Amino acid sequence: MTLVESKIPDFLTDKKNTTRQLIFTSVFALIFINLYSPFGVNTWYNFTQLQLFFYSSLVILAGLMIVAISRIIMYQVTNHKQLSIGNYILWITAEIVSMAAVYVLLQYFIISPPEDLLSAYKESIKITTLVLLMPYTISYLYLSWREKNKKLEQLSSLKEKDTKSVPFHISFRDERGELRLSLKTEDLLYLEAADNYVQIHYLNGKSKQNFMIRNSLKSFENDLSKWGIIRCHRSFMVNIARVKIVKKERDGLVLEIDAPGNNSLPISETFMQKVLSAFSGNQGI
Repeated sequence: MTLVESKIPDFLTDKKNTTRQLIFTSVFALIFINLYSPFGVNTWYNFTQLQLFFYSSLVILAGLMIVAISRIIMYQVTNHKQLSIGNYILWITAEIVSMAAVYVLLQYFIISPPEDLLSAYKESIKITTLVLLMPYTISYLYLSWREKNKKLEQLSSLKEKDTKSVPFHISFRDERGELRLSLKTEDLLYLEAADNYVQIHYLNGKSKQNFMIRNSLKSFENDLSKWGIIRCHRSFMVNIARVKIVKKERDGLVLEIDAPGNNSLPISETFMQKVLSAFSGNQGI
């Protein structure tokens, strides 16, 4: 698998991180345009500094709307399919092209029609690329650093505890943050995505039951993975402690869950190494 085909890190499509990136990009762009006037934008239109500030604020607001809509669409897409790095680069390119088009339209209808529309659009792409890619790069480096620190803290926390230590109960909240279900960790079997809901499969005594919560697997993934509840497929998360067998069938590897009835879960290639490593690490626990 090439770098372009590799999957993007999950933190890039996290809701909170996306909001942080949008705010930072907007503030950065507003300050950058007003302080540095890239490509002599203030001399093109003979603006005063105050006029430039109002114009740039309008431009940034319009651009923010384009990016916000784009990221909402991206979030919905990544709930069903992981984006590759190549897909992500194309997505950002589409954002730049779209924002540049909006900026030219603002210039045409609000400021003054350019003499050469094509040249104005090309110049707008240059400015948009500069103004957008710089904060994108900075925010990516920050979020990447933050994610690595978070994982290091989790590893340090786990080392301080007994390897068998798990939370006695796991609480599940819906997309509004309301508590809907709490159960013993050992009773949790697996989670299954069902459109805009997550179906939680668990043991109640000796019988298997399930409970539906309006939310997404992605929202549970970070919090539950450190307790051995990991993604094995885009539609499933499994409590690795409840896996009794990993076997290879015609369609690939599957997990057999230690629970009443037929409980087989597929393993997708994306999560195969992570699942096998976790399963090997839990042998004898």
